[in-house]
Amino acid sequence: MARLRVYELAKQLDMDTKELLHELEELGIEVKSHMSYIDEETVNILLEIYKETLDEEEDVTLTKSKEPTKEKVEAKKPPVHITEEDLKLDKFAEKIKVPQNRIIQDFFMKGEVLRPGQQISVSLAKKIAKMYDVRLTFEEEEGKEEQVKLENPLDELKRQFEILYQDKEKLIPRPPVVTVMGHVDHGKTTLLDYIRKTRVAEKEEGGITQSIGAYQVVVNGKKITFIDTPGHEVFTEMRARGAQATDIVVLVVAADDGVMPQTIEAYNHAKSANVPIIVAINKIDKPNANVELTKQDLVTKLNLIPEEWGGDTIVVPISARNGTNVDTLLEMILLVAEMQDIRCIPEWPVRAVTIETRLDKGYGPVANAIVKDGVLKVGDYVVAGKVYGKVKALIDDKGKRINSAEPSTPVMIVGFEELPDPHSIIYVVESKEKAVETVEKVREIEARELRKKRQIKLEEILKKMQEGEKKELRLILKADTVGSLQALQNAISKLRTNEIDIDIVHAAVGAINTSDVMLASASEAIILGFRVKADSQASKLAESEGVQIKTYTIIYKLLEDLKAALEGMLEPEEVEEKTGTGEIKKVFKIHKYGNVAGVQVYDGYVEKSGFVRIYRNGALVFEGKIESLKHYQQDVSKVSAPQECGIKFQNFDDIKEGDELEFYIIKKVPRKLTALVEDSESSTQE
Repeated sequence: MARLRVYELAKQLDMDTKELLHELEELGIEVKSHMSYIDEETVNILLEIYKETLDEEEDVTLTKSKEPTKEKVEAKKPPVHITEEDLKLDKFAEKIKVPQNRIIQDFFMKGEVLRPGQQISVSLAKKIAKMYDVRLTFEEEEGKEEQVKLENPLDELKRQFEILYQDKEKLIPRPPVVTVMGHVDHGKTTLLDYIRKTRVAEKEEGGITQSIGAYQVVVNGKKITFIDTPGHEVFTEMRARGAQATDIVVLVVAADDGVMPQTIEAYNHAKSANVPIIVAINKIDKPNANVELTKQDLVTKLNLIPEEWGGDTIVVPISARNGTNVDTLLEMILLVAEMQDIRCIPEWPVRAVTIETRLDKGYGPVANAIVKDGVLKVGDYVVAGKVYGKVKALIDDKGKRINSAEPSTPVMIVGFEELPDPHSIIYVVESKEKAVETVEKVREIEARELRKKRQIKLEEILKKMQEGEKKELRLILKADTVGSLQALQNAISKLRTNEIDIDIVHAAVGAINTSDVMLASASEAIILGFRVKADSQASKLAESEGVQIKTYTIIYKLLEDLKAALEGMLEPEEVEEKTGTGEIKKVFKIHKYGNVAGVQVYDGYVEKSGFVRIYRNGALVFEGKIESLKHYQQDVSKVSAPQECGIKFQNFDDIKEGDELEFYIIKKVPRKLTALVEDSESSTQE
């Protein structure tokens, strides 16, 4: 038996790939992923081990024979219930039974600084829990959130799904939804046509009779849904509307052409969506095809390293024209889907993602959509943005009427009162009255927002970032030449700090276009143009989408603006400033209150909100806060030399006459990026 990849061995053992990965980890065999190779000797040993297990237990399947794994799954600890009061590090540590100091140390080793007893967010709580394999529920918090009446009813519907998705155990697997992207003429449409003809039409009487923007195929008994509208513009426009329909992206690159400008653009759109990418190197049947050179192109231009070169990107050489290796590509899609553990809400509530809408001659206003959660049924009342309807008919991708559509099923929905907004989310509501009430409210809100709509300013994006845990500024860069673009990227990269990351979502040569604007809208990025302008369509779209476009002709002016904005995001530096000195002339012992120092201020001043150091015979005996400051009998905030005052020190009573005092305050000083920008400017001049 030769060496095998993990997923290939899993097939031979009739095991789930993730289960095998877990078993290998238990056995101490290190593998990077499902695509990692296992050497021939280890493969033979594993096959022998599992063969013996099967021989020992007659008529018992391999999965059942590995009871220890099953027991571990069943023996999982119950979830820990967390309330708002538990969202402090010390209390949270106590609830999950992990010492606070251990959490702080483990996160410090990962480069993240936590403080004892600090307030933590829900996302940080989940991150900590994941590190220690603890499951959490936020029942009380969720209850409060459900009671909050959100102004926009669509937000309420969206929040309903977010809450349900937190309980992973109640979700079920669903088929993956795949989008094919790439450069023009590299074979996207040819690939989709080949898959559709060979996997759907061959067994369907009459073939495909209805184009609904997506279709579903069956591979090895498992379903895959393909969005039949190739092009990153549609993909990103759906994201910009809040509709993350795609689970996996297949990036098509021609073996005779390599990575081209639209390939890079498509990759940046997919990367921004944070979905796994499989590369299909197409046209390998052409005489001038060069698969190895194309792989090199993937590394140098996209930083996508094929798994056979030690990376984690699945690359499949194919010919979409004659079908070479297309079956392998489909198997890889199923494998990635299995590893991603794609899940959905099984029955209710129901939502679907619109691919496109149109006025059909026979059916009137229709929406082509993919069901994402729940089961959509004929008779359901639905809302899509400002439009509602009652589902009169559901047409599948083969042109047949169906009574219901399960998750990941593409359907044409008939029954809308008006044409729905393209790429909107379709929600099922309980009644016609609820549907009418919802769309009327949405129309009212949208009309009000349209009157006050304005562009998202850089400063506002930064302010929003400041409220979050991680500070990240997303940019789209367009420049007049490759040289200008590289200089700009190098200069901006040097503005990064440990606290603020700058993510260049997309960078390209040429005018700012509508594709850039949609990507900015979906990614919450701003567009910076250097010696280029936005075309008229892009400008209009940017205004309607609330995307900011800033253009420059001088590079240092662009960097200055960016620097000024980033400086406002840096945590200010704490600097100690000495304010004065004094001496304890007398100690007053007050019953039930402690010792109060009668102090002579020699120079400067003492502030109630400040700090003090106490020296005795030249040695430091105390450093801390001032509990109270009095001038005669009056509480005061400040006393200046040469006045006398009474001071009570916080948590310190061991004071003596003659002790010397040094007063100081902590000032927060804005941080600067000056040195970094100077480096950036020098790099661009070179």
